[in-house]
Amino acid sequence: MVRTKVEICGVDTSTLPVLSNEVMTQTFIRFQSGDMAAREELVMGNLRLVLSLVQRFAYRGEQADDLFQVGCIGLIKSIENFDLKHNVRFSTYAVPMIIGEIRRHLRDHHPVRVSRSLRDIAYKSMKAKEQFVVENLHEPTMQQLSEMTDIPHEDILFALDAIQEPISLQEPIYHDGGDPVYMLDQLKDEHVSEEQWSTYVFMKESISKLDLRQQTILSKRYYYGETQTEIAKELGISQAQISRLEKHAISIIQEQYHQES
Repeated sequence: MVRTKVEICGVDTSTLPVLSNEVMTQTFIRFQSGDMAAREELVMGNLRLVLSLVQRFAYRGEQADDLFQVGCIGLIKSIENFDLKHNVRFSTYAVPMIIGEIRRHLRDHHPVRVSRSLRDIAYKSMKAKEQFVVENLHEPTMQQLSEMTDIPHEDILFALDAIQEPISLQEPIYHDGGDPVYMLDQLKDEHVSEEQWSTYVFMKESISKLDLRQQTILSKRYYYGETQTEIAKELGISQAQISRLEKHAISIIQEQYHQES
């Protein structure tokens, strides 16, 4: 059988070793006795695990090499903190640690700006969650997180939701070997047609290109239902000027519409 060579961060993944559970245990015993060569063996023996987890985040817009390096940091932390007394497979312990490190990286490089207070609550909650998992080998409930951090569980939920990375509408959410199903395919509005949405987007973009006075006039005329005379009094200009500015703004939008068509 021919193996496909795939390199990531300069590592040929086809040559990475796979350690059995027995070998893993013996290597951990050596490492925890001070053998630093065993630490390197543990890292190399679990890079395939990191690679498999990185693939879960393949559509987040980040370079695979960058996520792989971040995942390796999570792996090393897992190796440093793993206790054989837990009597569980290392992978069971390491997976949430590696995923947590990758998610933390993605949140720190979040394209949407989130307030510092929300980030602080979210990171404090995630740190408490990781500690709970280490000690209890299962995830805490929201109430337990609230008690550990002394933060209302509603605030924790809001903060964690705020730092979630955006999902692309072009991200595949299902693939069975045929044509993938994208997030966009699952969105449907029963009340507003696609044509109406397109018109709304076009109008919003067109109005944003007008000057502030024209935007104000159109807003007062067609959103608030004010007359030209009322607007003229508010802006301190004549009704005739309001009429000319309104007609000019509408002509600009009509011209842009014909160009789009």
